[in-house]
Amino acid sequence: MKILHTSDWHLGRTLCGRKRHAEFEAFLDWLVETIQSEQVDVLLVAGDVFDTTMPGNTAQTLYYRFLCRVAASCCRHVIVIAGNHDSPAFLNAPRELLKALDVHIVSSITEDPEDEVLILNDVMNKPELIVCAVPYLRDRDIRVVDAGEGVEDKERKLLSGIRSHYVAVCELAEKKRIESGSVVPVVVMGHLFTAGGETVEGDGVRELYVGSLAHVSAGIFPDSLDYLALGHLHVPQQIGSSQVMRYSGSPLPMGFGEAGQQKSVVVVEFEQFNTAVTDSAKSSVLPATSRPQAVVRLISIPVFQQLERIKGDLSSILNRINALVNRDVHVWLEIIYEGETVQSDLRTCLDDAIAGSKVEILRVRNNRIIDRALNSADNVETLGDLDIDDVFVRCLAAHEIPDAQQSELIRAYHEIVMSLSENEPDTDLQ
Repeated sequence: MKILHTSDWHLGRTLCGRKRHAEFEAFLDWLVETIQSEQVDVLLVAGDVFDTTMPGNTAQTLYYRFLCRVAASCCRHVIVIAGNHDSPAFLNAPRELLKALDVHIVSSITEDPEDEVLILNDVMNKPELIVCAVPYLRDRDIRVVDAGEGVEDKERKLLSGIRSHYVAVCELAEKKRIESGSVVPVVVMGHLFTAGGETVEGDGVRELYVGSLAHVSAGIFPDSLDYLALGHLHVPQQIGSSQVMRYSGSPLPMGFGEAGQQKSVVVVEFEQFNTAVTDSAKSSVLPATSRPQAVVRLISIPVFQQLERIKGDLSSILNRINALVNRDVHVWLEIIYEGETVQSDLRTCLDDAIAGSKVEILRVRNNRIIDRALNSADNVETLGDLDIDDVFVRCLAAHEIPDAQQSELIRAYHEIVMSLSENEPDTDLQ
C-alpha cells in the first residue's frame, strides 16, 4: 500500500499581480508522472486546493483535468478535504459525480462523524485503508457561543471542540478496523495549525482561529492512527519527533519568504502486515505491535519558477543581479534595500541593471525610505503587497496608538475578521 500526501496547492494564487497558471500546470503534470512512476495507490490532498473561495476558470480547469488524469492512472483512490481557503459548497458541488472516478470529497463536517470515515477497498473489494478525512473545522462547527464569555473561554471551547471531534472520528475508525477483521492502516487527514509549527514571513499562512492558544498540540491526535497527513503550513515538516505525523507543505513557494525552500511531497508505504485481527487484539484499540508500520520518505518537487529575495545595500544588490543576468536565468526578484544612503532613484538603477535580461523585479521595498516616511512617493509598496493584518497594524502606527493598547485592539480586530469569515464562508477576505 503506497500513499502520496500533498496539500496547499492554492490554485489560482498570484504573486505581485503575476498569474502563475503555468507553474501550477507544470506541478500537476509532474505530480501525475510521479504518481505513475511511484505506482501510488492513494492520493491525499489535505486542503487549500484553491487560493480563493471562488476560483477562476483556469484554476478549475487545472483541478478537474488533473483528477481525470489521476483516475486513469494506477492510483485507485483520491481523497480531498477542504482547507480554510476553500469554499465547502464549491468543493462539494461535484462530489457525487467525482465518486464515479473514486475521488472522495469531504468539505465540511456533518452531524454524523461516520461521513468522515472512508473505508477504501482493494481490487478484490476487501478493505485496504481507512481514512479519517477531517476537513478544516470552522469555529461555528465546533463551538457553542454563550453570552458574556471572554476570549479565554472561546479559546478553551475551540481546543476542546477540535480535540473532541478528532477523538470521535478516530475512535469510529478504530472500531471499524476491529470489526472488519483486517489489520488495515488508519490514516488521519486534517487542516489546522499545530503548536510549534514552522512558518516563514510572507508565506500567506493565515491564523485559523482567534487567540494564540488555538494552535493545537499533537496530543489531540489518538495513538491509534498509523499516519497523520496535515495541511495548512507551507513549510514541509514533521510534528515534534514523529516521523508519521507530517505537513507536506505547499508545492510552490507562495511568496518570496519561501524562495529557496525545498518543496516536497510525502510518500508513505505500509509494508506487509497481518491480514487478520487476532482474538488477543480484538480490543478497543489495536496495540502498536499489531498495527501496520509506515515507511515515510520525501520526494523533492522541481522548481518551476525561480524566486529570490535580495537584501542589502545598493552595491551588494547590484552584484547579485549582475550574477543572475550573466547566468541568463529567468528569475523573479524581490528587492529589499537596507543601505544607509537614501536612494531616491533606486528603481531606475534596478531597471537599468536588468535591462534586456530574463530577470524580472516584481517588488521593491526601500526600507530606508520607509523608515523616514511611511507614505513616501519613493515607496513602491502597494496595498496588494499587504495582507489584512498588515493594513490594520499600519493603521495603528499611523494614528500613533500607544503600544499598551495595540495588543488588545489587534485581538479584537482578529475576532471581527474571523467572525466575518465564519458568517460569510464564500467571501474571500484577502
